[in-house]
Amino acid sequence: MNTAAAIRAYRGPAVFSIGLRPFFLFAALWSAIAAPLWLYAFLSGGPVGLSWHVHEMLFGYTGGVIVGFLLTAVPNWTGRLPVVGLPLALLFGLWLAGRAAMLATALNTELAAAAWPLIVDGLFLFAMAGVVWREVLAGRNWRNLPVAVMVTVLALANAGFHLEADAGGVANLSTRLGLAVVTLLIALIGGRVTPSFTRNWQVKRGGPLPAVAGRLDVVTLIVTAAGLIAWSIAPIHPAAGAILLAAGGLNLVRLARWRGDATLSEPLVMILHLGYLWLAVGLVLLGSSVVAPAVVLPSVGVHALTAGAIGVMTLAVMTRASRGHTGHPLATGKVEVVIYVLINAAALIRVTGGLLPSVYQPFLIVSTGLWSAAFLAFVIGYGPMLLRSRAGRN
Repeated sequence: MNTAAAIRAYRGPAVFSIGLRPFFLFAALWSAIAAPLWLYAFLSGGPVGLSWHVHEMLFGYTGGVIVGFLLTAVPNWTGRLPVVGLPLALLFGLWLAGRAAMLATALNTELAAAAWPLIVDGLFLFAMAGVVWREVLAGRNWRNLPVAVMVTVLALANAGFHLEADAGGVANLSTRLGLAVVTLLIALIGGRVTPSFTRNWQVKRGGPLPAVAGRLDVVTLIVTAAGLIAWSIAPIHPAAGAILLAAGGLNLVRLARWRGDATLSEPLVMILHLGYLWLAVGLVLLGSSVVAPAVVLPSVGVHALTAGAIGVMTLAVMTRASRGHTGHPLATGKVEVVIYVLINAAALIRVTGGLLPSVYQPFLIVSTGLWSAAFLAFVIGYGPMLLRSRAGRN
């Protein structure tokens, strides 16, 4: 039985028939709730602090989406059976338990010193790392060994976040490492799916095709990895900034070769190019903040990568993959346009607010509202298709 046949043969609750269903839906819902919850606490002096906000956006929301994507993609990469039914429900339960544990520690300071929240939250990504390693090794899918390594490093960064926060109050190193891993995953996997889906769409229309992957792509990934590693270890060293600037430039060149300008009539394809553009711009801004900190604050580059690259690219993949894997046509409707406009506006206003300190707070409020609205739009628009059986199934 192949991957597609195994999914078709599944007869349990639809939400646990494929990895993207529970994780995309509930990670989006969590993102829509967590961002304004932190904003309210930030403005009112409430108990939900910046550390919680950083963790839940980076390891909670983004970690959930990454797992949903990999549980869906890895079986296609390896040709092995997907994780469905009870095992998927248990893995999703670990993610939910992690979110509950983190919220409990944020609301009750006495729990912050306990070890159990670290264990509960940490189990999820380590369990997923084990799944990826098992599938890659059993399927002899050596091309995706870097993905297994990166998921493992993300799990270690998440564990390090708790340990570092307990030791010094702010998990700076672990946060940088986690963001570096996610950014590199976008460069690696986004660098595969963006030109691939663009090519598929253009072939049907006789339009200009994206460039074939080659040496430039390899060099770009190597320089991007080097820059992110250097920044994680030495965030204010000029060499780290210079490498990040080079990485941003290379990614812009890489993106230009994929002919995104010819996809404007299909937002479902074009949004992938916008997400990757945010990645390149984020690397440039992050590098600029290192070499010229008086001109560009570090938070500007960080939010170009988080609100921009992560926010836009995750929703781009979530919308497309959800439609494709639930039997719906790969075509853009009104809900997709609303989602894409809202998330890009949220990112643009968030980054602009960092560049203009005089309007930082009102821009932060507006950006958070737009961010939450984008993910609520996804939940409302995609919830029914993610909770129901595949369209057209007998």
